[in-house]
Amino acid sequence: MEERKAMIERDHPVITIKRQAVLLSVNRTSVYRPARKEQPSEYNVQIMHQIDEIYMKHPYFGYRRMTTMLREQGFTINRKRVRRLMQLMGLEAIYPKPNLSKRLHAKYCRPYLLRGLTIDRPNQVWGIDITYIRMGKGFMYLFNIIDWYSRKVIDYELSSTLEKGFVIKCLRRAFSRCKPEIMNSDQGSHFTNATYLELLEEEGIKVSMDGKGRATDNSRTERYFRSLKYECIFLNEFDNPRALRQGIARYVQFYNQERPHQSLNDAKPDQIYVHSITKKAS
Repeated sequence: MEERKAMIERDHPVITIKRQAVLLSVNRTSVYRPARKEQPSEYNVQIMHQIDEIYMKHPYFGYRRMTTMLREQGFTINRKRVRRLMQLMGLEAIYPKPNLSKRLHAKYCRPYLLRGLTIDRPNQVWGIDITYIRMGKGFMYLFNIIDWYSRKVIDYELSSTLEKGFVIKCLRRAFSRCKPEIMNSDQGSHFTNATYLELLEEEGIKVSMDGKGRATDNSRTERYFRSLKYECIFLNEFDNPRALRQGIARYVQFYNQERPHQSLNDAKPDQIYVHSITKKAS
């Protein structure tokens, strides 16, 4: 329900809010009423942390198999709660969804442009995505931008909610320094909306989106999230947003400047990124 509500555009020039609510099978009064932010209990947060670890190992698990795994680990939980918590974590794409009207969503989807494409220079393709980040007694969401050629983390932004503003804020900041030829994302609601697409059009950037259910289409970004969590997040117990921000900042610096990458012949992302740009300029 919340995902469908997020697809409604309050300032759409043609389709009224009432009509959009009908098309998406959303209660119109709930659209006008301010959304109540869910504050998960401490037990639910523990479950979400465990879901995150399981998902890192088994990203193909739907909520049914996730429920089975959690029960085996001692959690007393039903499928309905697991599904709701996975929605809250932004993991909607990995389980089957109801067959709802997709007219508005389809309007903002774009084809995948990278199949067969040789990526041979920095700022040719950027990959973007959002992931759940655990804290000691809570969680945040991380939006990340990666240059696919060099694997360099271009920019990132943390948020306590999944509201779209933090994505646009980070993109604008990154574009003030440089911009890609192609931007690749999944088909999540943060990227299938007018604000996002209009921003990229204004910047002259081509839009590419993963095929539905094809996690391998954005594999470079997924590998970075895996490295971040196993090498930083899971090894530390960041108690609050400030500590988490500091921890991620340290890791990004390490990842870009010090961590060897096998895919880069053990070079560092910053080395490849800067060298390639310098070579092109000369």
